Amino acid sequence: MISIVIPIFNEEENLQNLYNRLTAAAPSWGEDYEIVLVDDGSRDSSLTMMRVMAEKDSRVRVVKLSRNFGHQPAISAGIKIAKGDAIVIMDGDLQDPPEELHRFLAKWREGYEVVFAVRTKRKEGFFKKMAYSTFYRILAWISDIEIPLDSGDFCVMDRKVVNVLVHEMPEQLRFVRGMRAFAGFKQIGVTYERAERAAGEVKYTFKKLVQLALDGLFGFSSFPLRLATYMGFIISIPSFFLGIFFVLHRLIGFKVFGHAPEETPGTASLAVGMYFLGGVILIILGILGEYIGRIYIEVKKRPFFVIDEVIEKK
Repeated sequence: MISIVIPIFNEEENLQNLYNRLTAAAPSWGEDYEIVLVDDGSRDSSLTMMRVMAEKDSRVRVVKLSRNFGHQPAISAGIKIAKGDAIVIMDGDLQDPPEELHRFLAKWREGYEVVFAVRTKRKEGFFKKMAYSTFYRILAWISDIEIPLDSGDFCVMDRKVVNVLVHEMPEQLRFVRGMRAFAGFKQIGVTYERAERAAGEVKYTFKKLVQLALDGLFGFSSFPLRLATYMGFIISIPSFFLGIFFVLHRLIGFKVFGHAPEETPGTASLAVGMYFLGGVILIILGILGEYIGRIYIEVKKRPFFVIDEVIEKK
């Protein structure tokens, strides 16, 4: 059986179209299936619409979270509840076309345990596309593991991969595409053209995108910590030679830019150096604070989602 896991947050304008397109595409999959809709604290009529779908169609199951936990925890809740041998993750805004799923499932049947989507085109604005592209390339460069470029959450995972994510990777700050890459197994990318949002407003605000980027960068790379060491060497080595230069300038008495030693007290250079070093120290403290904050969240071991209700046809 195939489970299609879809996090939903205020998607009343897309839900019926999403359901219609999924059920229309289902015959091409050639398998029994279930649709797991995860309500992530929606404030519109999304939950009511999903209840109606679940009451009419036994293949629809609705997981209602107790509040809005965020996109990645909602995905995690859905894959925990899913019963399928293959689990599909896709968004509810129809930017991930259900009509493309048969290509992913064909690769899964060939023996690939993770089939992830690679976006060839995006229908967002120029600056947003540039931000996404830059983030993925920085993440690929500094990550401790290989995370495929331009791959999002849209994917098919075999049951044994999902079991690893659910039972053996209990971290609180979830970055599912990174966890998927960390888990390993036989993986392959399938290219597709990412569509525009079908209707409604974008739910991933700039703040949420920045948070997701930080979760990816700090969750799968120790490079920011090493950056403090690199910056220390970059600053200290030139400073050492500059210090020798000024000692000789003072002892030997040669002129610097036409000025004798007594004419170069160095107030300006000291001020610039202090402000520069102060900025570097604050950056390093900020990086350490990010890691310490994440350690604090992890050691509390609070659940990263709370399920209020599972709605399905009896």
